[in-house]
This record gives sequence, C-alpha cells and structure tokens, in this order.
Amino acid sequence: MEVIIGKTSGFCYGVKNAVDKANEELDNSSENIYCIGELVHNKQVTNKLQEKGLIFIENIDEANGKTIIRAHGIKKEIYQKAKELNIELKDLTCPKVLKIHETVEEYSKNGYYIFLVGIANHPETIGTYSFCGENSSIIENINDLDEVVAKFQKTNLNKALLITQTTYNLKEFEEIGQKLKEMLKQIELKIINSICLSTESRQKEADLLSKQVQLMIIVGGRNSSNTRKLYDISIKNCENVIFAETKEDLDMNFIKQFEKIGVMAGASTPYESIDNIVESIKNK
Repeated sequence: MEVIIGKTSGFCYGVKNAVDKANEELDNSSENIYCIGELVHNKQVTNKLQEKGLIFIENIDEANGKTIIRAHGIKKEIYQKAKELNIELKDLTCPKVLKIHETVEEYSKNGYYIFLVGIANHPETIGTYSFCGENSSIIENINDLDEVVAKFQKTNLNKALLITQTTYNLKEFEEIGQKLKEMLKQIELKIINSICLSTESRQKEADLLSKQVQLMIIVGGRNSSNTRKLYDISIKNCENVIFAETKEDLDMNFIKQFEKIGVMAGASTPYESIDNIVESIKNK
C-alpha cells in the first residue's frame, strides 16, 4: 500500500501563531484566561488548551480576566464592549483576517458597497461582516447573486468591492467574480482575492492528489471551513473520500481494499493527528 501525504497539510501560520501564543499565555499566568469561541476549529487542539486551563466562553460578558480573541476574529463591537468592561484582550486573530477587516472598513467609508463571499455562520465571516458597514451583503454561493445584486441596486451606489473569507474555495470565488462583473457592467467593481496563500496551495494540492489515488482521507475538524473545502474538492475527483478527525474515525476494513491512498489535512489540524492516522493505516 502507498500512502501519499499532502505537503501542505497541517497548521498554517495563523493557526500556529494563535496556538503557540495561547499556550504561552497559559504557561505564564496564574490567573484565569478566557477565549471567545474556539481558538481554532479542531477538537484535539481546544481540548488540550482546556486541560491547561483555558476557559472557553461565547460572550464577552462571561469573561472575568484576560481574554483571547480566536484566530477567526470577532465582531467589531466586542472590542468596544471589552474596553467598557475593562477586560484585557489578547488578539490572536490571524493577521490576514485583520487585514481584511481593515480593507472592508476602509472601502465602506469610501462609499463602496461590500460583497463579502463566505459561509454566513462561520466566525470569520461574522466578524468581518461587522466591519463592512450598512451597505453590504454576504454571498455564500453563486446562487445568492440575484438577491444581493437587487439589494445593491436599491442603494444607488456606483461602486462595489468583492472580497472573500480567507478559506473559501478559489474556483468558486473566481466564478462568482466573473458572474458579478457581467451583472454589474455599468459600475466600478473592485475584486480582491483574500483567500490566504496557505489555503489556496492546500486546495490546489488536494485537487491534484485526489486525481491520482483510489482513496482520499481528509484529516481535521468537521466544523473547519478550510478542511471541509478539501473534502468538497476531493470528492469531485475521487470516488472514495472520507473525513477523519482522529484515527478512531477510520474503518480499517474499508481502507485495506485500496492500494493508493492520499492524505490531506486542514490548516487547524495538528501534525500529531496526521501522523497518528497515517501510522494506523500503515500498520493495519
């Protein structure tokens, strides 16, 4: 049996930075430390941080001490609320996400309508959208365009920005951009591809690898947007694709029938999880 591990699998910079700094905070503090939402979308990572004492909360009102801002970012108003409550924030938002916050806020102030491409209920999209201003819409997929364009046209604005969540599917974003250009020929449309390089490289590798193997195993948290995209890409090319958070999710009786297996992992997946799954496959 041949097992091919994607070279781009594992922690991206933003996740590694958030996890490393959260651990530093926990190691160097005797006080309670809180985190709004999951730091990253991986149960194994969050469980280890919780074991070290990190307290996960959903609302800033629940904090009673230093509070970490997750890698996906938070709503704009939470910063002000924390200030009012005199709560110290440790901002571990991915730098690329912070840059998007700055960009949409600047364009909004300059009279642009903001089209934000992303999963509406994803923490990153929720956070970014709060910086977009009143004249804005979320586009989850190309089928949303008729509705959001109608909303845009009611504003009588003559310029718009199309920007995306960092972990969105590149091909789908390009299709949305092309269609929106056709629908808004008479206005100024600025398109910014803000999919991070790590995500883009990972998606391209998943696309190539899934064409070469009999089975693809996607390793990572089921609620991770970038990991889910790897699954969606792979299933288009490979008949057999499975999602696994840990080695316990593997059905060895199913796996042993394949001679060539590809393994890709999301940006929030620790290398330990990847190694454990690969070792389990090879030792089956």
